[in-house]
Amino acid sequence: MQVPKDAILLRIFIGEQDKYQHRPLYEAIVFKARELHMAGATVLRGPLGFGRSSRIHTAKILRLSEDLPMVIEIVDSPERIDRFLPVLDGMIGSGLVTLEKVQVLQYGTDRHPPLA
Repeated sequence: MQVPKDAILLRIFIGEQDKYQHRPLYEAIVFKARELHMAGATVLRGPLGFGRSSRIHTAKILRLSEDLPMVIEIVDSPERIDRFLPVLDGMIGSGLVTLEKVQVLQYGTDRHPPLA
């Protein structure tokens, strides 16, 4: 899989408890991206955040939240991201989706050969 130098970063902000067909939404998005042969996806779990409701979600012990912020990042060509957006739209009920132009410096090539 080759990612063009000029690519798009798709960033999806959701809650840890969000579901899609009885499965965690973040997991469903990553598996769908893999099924559609996207270049890759990463899920990040946030220790603190708030969204449209302004309700604080935190991992602090005294205020343990069961709905921490989750961010899914996918970098791929503009065309592949454009094809994925309608699929994503059918999966997300509430969340924030952003796009930004990025420059890919390296993808899938080791800079250093293995040590012998």
